[in-house]
Amino acid sequence: MIAQLTGTLVELVPPMALIDVGGVGFELGVSANTAAQLPPAGTAGVTLLTRLLVKESSLELFGFATREERAVFDRLIAVSGVGPKLALSVLSTLTPAALASTVALQDAERMAQVPGVGKRKAQRLLVELEGVFAKDVTLRGLVGAQGQDAPAPSRPAGAEALVAEATSALLSLGFTQQECELALADADAAGSSVELLVAGALRRLGGGA
Repeated sequence: MIAQLTGTLVELVPPMALIDVGGVGFELGVSANTAAQLPPAGTAGVTLLTRLLVKESSLELFGFATREERAVFDRLIAVSGVGPKLALSVLSTLTPAALASTVALQDAERMAQVPGVGKRKAQRLLVELEGVFAKDVTLRGLVGAQGQDAPAPSRPAGAEALVAEATSALLSLGFTQQECELALADADAAGSSVELLVAGALRRLGGGA
């Protein structure tokens, strides 16, 4: 079992990372959140926790920045109808703490924001994961672990649309979904504009004046 790799990060093109370990290149599937925590390509001494999935015709290796993310990945792929691709999609949209809070609150609307998860599947996943998170001490402890991961207070429909447009603009600039949520969490969209929301978010992210 390959549980961890340390080597030079050769290439990073989410959802894929290539690490050279002693002259052997390992290609790993990674979430957007893990990718955001990795250094630039060419950096040596990069460590990723891993999970190896064995299929009839192939071996698939996945990398994680934290033990919590790997633990959540394991629980997700154990759910019927959830493969590694969808599990990475979930972890690219929600951090482990955010997912734990979403499950605890049974927030189907937030879960449905994950690409590849419709409203019906979101409800089913929440029901199945509720028991899993409740029984796992490590995962249960993630609930409320990061206050910034708590769902933001609801906004009027018009304001939500502005925030959604601002989020799309930030994503196009290369920021992760998590960074967008944090930067726009307390933004007052009422009477604002997409341009002003993006400018304010860039200041919070350190990308603007």
